[in-house]
Amino acid sequence: MTRRRRSSVLGRWISALVVGILVLSLVAASAMVAVVTRPVSVLPAASVETIAEPGVPDAVLVSRTLFGASPTAVVVPERTDAASSAAAVELTNRNRVPMFRVAPTTVGAVADELRRLGVQQAVRIGGEVPDLGVPVTDDTGVVAGDAAPNGEGTVVLLSQAGDDAVATAQASGAETVSMPAPDPRVSGEAVRLLKEQPDAPVRAIGPGFGDRAQLVRRIELARTVPELPGGGQLMFPGRRVVALYGSPGAPELGPLGRQSIPASIARIKALAARYDKLSPVPVVPGFEIIVSVASADPGPGGNYTSVLDVAAIRPWVDAARKAGVYVTLDLQPGRTDFLTQAKMFRALLLEPHVGLALDPEWRLKPNQVHLTQIGSVEPAEVNRTSSWLADLVARNNLPQKALVLHQFDADMLGDRLKIDTSRDELAFVIHADGHGVPHVKMSTWNRIVQGLPPRTWLGWKNFFTEDKPMFSPKRTMDVQPHPWFISYQ
Repeated sequence: MTRRRRSSVLGRWISALVVGILVLSLVAASAMVAVVTRPVSVLPAASVETIAEPGVPDAVLVSRTLFGASPTAVVVPERTDAASSAAAVELTNRNRVPMFRVAPTTVGAVADELRRLGVQQAVRIGGEVPDLGVPVTDDTGVVAGDAAPNGEGTVVLLSQAGDDAVATAQASGAETVSMPAPDPRVSGEAVRLLKEQPDAPVRAIGPGFGDRAQLVRRIELARTVPELPGGGQLMFPGRRVVALYGSPGAPELGPLGRQSIPASIARIKALAARYDKLSPVPVVPGFEIIVSVASADPGPGGNYTSVLDVAAIRPWVDAARKAGVYVTLDLQPGRTDFLTQAKMFRALLLEPHVGLALDPEWRLKPNQVHLTQIGSVEPAEVNRTSSWLADLVARNNLPQKALVLHQFDADMLGDRLKIDTSRDELAFVIHADGHGVPHVKMSTWNRIVQGLPPRTWLGWKNFFTEDKPMFSPKRTMDVQPHPWFISYQ
């Protein structure tokens, strides 16, 4: 080939390349414009998004996501009475328009959203609101139903959101779940919707949900992991547990052993119902079953503990499952370590509704005996046990388990900050076992709640005979911080 011909071919090749680049550039530019100009209210199907922005209230984020336009909106002051709030929510849902609670710190974000929506007039309920840049009236008759909501077919997850965000999401037509924590596994209602509508777009709106990958993983777990009594797969804060403590056939060890299985179920359900009237989240009845009992005699192994046969506990566990009762297996290991005894009950711990409790009062060092010394456990032993239990949960696709750590003396758990509470498979509960007159119980409680490890929940025990007088359900629920696992001995 001559130099001139090679030059001509090369020139044509370069020209074609330039044209190709220009075409690709135009296509890319067009795609970018399409992304930028896509209306905020258009929701792609079968997708998952987390939506959060610092300083922007949840109601504004919901409106941005689920409303294209609205000629009117409902606004309420930051603080108003319950009747006015309820009236605002009812007006919002009836007319399918957004609602915004206006605080001094959110005026700008609300005003910007009203402009984006094209609001011509806002209806105020419950008192004065700051200037929002649009006319405001008290006449609820002007609310127009001409908004452009776009929430139909969408599942919206909100965490600890205000009534304005919840009402706005509902008004958009979205299936809306308000949860006590930013994780769909905490709510039985969220789990139900995610299972029933696997192809629906999911919008998790507000802080705390994490990134999209984290939410997708949690949704997968919500759809595949068995649920706990009361729904969902996380122990707290979506439920509160009220439990009878004791051992089958041993009335001296607690109220659980003083009646049959059906009678025990009826008794704890009646007690849990009293708390259900006082608790902002559902109350689940529970059994805390002592499955290894501290003994005064060394026994065959010389370990000062008597281990119950799994077969003897199985009827209680099975009946509890059918009745919606959560079970915690309590270990009093004597001179045996907690992990060794926990493994003896692996078959029961594979049940979704069964957790574990460690009772350090009855964990002896070599040469110690019960009732002469108060037992204790090193954090390293707790960590070995919790790691084994968390692995059991992860490998067997189980819901989160309660790991209850009993304590009434400062030394019983050693340096608690060395207890590893990072495993998401477990809900760690520090359970205060103090008894006596009220001021003594509260003194124990106030010591226990100081310097807690991160990611721990609190438990409380009422004693039928040792407490004088025993706290009522209302008085128990008035304890601060509120306990999440309440047992009766």
